[in-house]
Amino acid sequence: MRLLLSIVLLGFLLTSKDASAQKIAVKYSGYPIDPTAKKDSVMLAFLSGYRDSVTKSMGSVIGFSTTGLSKHQPESGLGNFMTDAIKTIGEQVFGQHIDAAFVNYGGVRSYLPKGNITIGNIFELMPFDNALVLQRVKGDSLLSLLNHIAAKNGWPESGITMGIKEKKAVNILIGGKPLSTDSIYTIANSDYIANGGDDTNMLKVFPQQKKGYLIRDALIAYVKKMTEQGKPIDAKIEKRITYAE
Repeated sequence: MRLLLSIVLLGFLLTSKDASAQKIAVKYSGYPIDPTAKKDSVMLAFLSGYRDSVTKSMGSVIGFSTTGLSKHQPESGLGNFMTDAIKTIGEQVFGQHIDAAFVNYGGVRSYLPKGNITIGNIFELMPFDNALVLQRVKGDSLLSLLNHIAAKNGWPESGITMGIKEKKAVNILIGGKPLSTDSIYTIANSDYIANGGDDTNMLKVFPQQKKGYLIRDALIAYVKKMTEQGKPIDAKIEKRITYAE
């Protein structure tokens, strides 16, 4: 009975209005940010140490491109570089074979310039803290993903070749072999896509392997690996995705 009375009293107190309560007017002013705005010397001094450190880190050269890489559909050298990086470094990080790797087209946010490639360039290319995850998926669900990719005119992918015909994936080869809807494949993705982002709901049902390793870190590691081997970052078009007749 006491508990009931306490609940009733609490509900009354929460729903009743204080007769002495007054409305408070809130005012604000807009302050446009432009080159003519007065600079705060104290704040600039406070930030200078951080700015210098970040500038030095972002300007660190980790590779070189003789051509520069940009994105386009259905396939691009930039997309091939990114997915090759995810597949190659993913196999090292997780210690297992990866059949295919993907990057959603909208997730590619910049390009790689001709000449020196810096850590800052990679941050511009992949500004999100998306984690690299692996999933073991059945062939029929992978086919659904590839049809989704075909309907969107192609995403970067590694380990797969396919054609696009009437917004569907055709002539699909994984590791050089035709896709089997009954087989199980290990694919590498960002956690964003694995969790159903960009309308990839067919992947949400599959468990994810995670190691807290970022897609961006995989790109940086791959560029450094290629540089150590004396190779530039000049991925080519390899007919991984084509428009079928």
